[in-house]
Amino acid sequence: MASNTIRKIDIFNHIFPRTFFDRMLADIKDPGKVKRWLNIPFLVDLDVRFRKMDEFRNYAQILSLSAPPIEALAPPDKAPELARLGNDGMAEYVEKYRDRFPGFIASLPLDDPDESLKELHRCMKDLKAIGVQLFSNINGKGIDGPEYFPLFEAMAAYDRPIFLHPIRTAAMPDFMGEKKSLYEIYWTFGWPYETSAAMARLVFSKLFDKLHNIKIVTHHMGGMIPYFEGRVGPGWDQLGSRTADEDYGKLLGELKKRPFDYFKMFYADTALFGSASGTRCGLDFFGADKVVFASDAPFDPEGGPMYIRDTIRVIDGLDISDADREKIYNGNARKLLGLTD
Repeated sequence: MASNTIRKIDIFNHIFPRTFFDRMLADIKDPGKVKRWLNIPFLVDLDVRFRKMDEFRNYAQILSLSAPPIEALAPPDKAPELARLGNDGMAEYVEKYRDRFPGFIASLPLDDPDESLKELHRCMKDLKAIGVQLFSNINGKGIDGPEYFPLFEAMAAYDRPIFLHPIRTAAMPDFMGEKKSLYEIYWTFGWPYETSAAMARLVFSKLFDKLHNIKIVTHHMGGMIPYFEGRVGPGWDQLGSRTADEDYGKLLGELKKRPFDYFKMFYADTALFGSASGTRCGLDFFGADKVVFASDAPFDPEGGPMYIRDTIRVIDGLDISDADREKIYNGNARKLLGLTD
């Protein structure tokens, strides 16, 4: 099957609606946090985005706000309003350009769990969002904290996915004896670690036992998990054997499945910057029913189309059936997001 005949739904790319962008620039205390974003027209200018999207046939995007998280961009008293502006802006784009944007993923002011839950319900009920975005940590706190469980519980009730995005900054050093991360190691290796650590915290918090139908899409093909299958599998089958000050063996006995089996319950996207070997590894781990097409546009050297083009090239080159290729490009997304068009 020729790739250009298949509908492609890019479920993880990023945008800043103009109203959100202008307010963000007005409120942000540290402009350095968005230095890179100021030089990527694709993020804000719809005409630029449409021209780049038109380079690809049968191509559509699910919209989500870019990192940094809302709580890193605005103080607590302004974060809820900033989240609303972003969500309203994306909903407006979806309503106006549904053929290009079949849906959007809501963002939340995550440092305020109560406001986040209110915004979640508003977006799901009133704006018809198809999911919500959570980050791997919330101002340095794990997302498995009890204060965030209502967000997972609500999304399980809506039967729509949570999109797990990594976040880490240069303020988190590579080694304990240093003050900051060097050479952007915090991003290159730190973000995959963040994703993996967040997934592990959700597994061992028994989230999947508590919420049997919870659906979580992990950005960048599940971070480190597929490559470290041996550590996740036989390694964590021995949970507690390396720890003297915690009874992790008891926790292991309380889980209803092997840790390995829970990690297989996550979904993963193809946003690997054109890595064919990484895509094959992730597809082998998660399986064709749990992998969805995503590009992470526009954060590439060309400001948008390079990651889309390279990701399509990789998927087209996979030694898989046409049926599985179509699942990755759109079938899994349609089922997961409840898309009908």
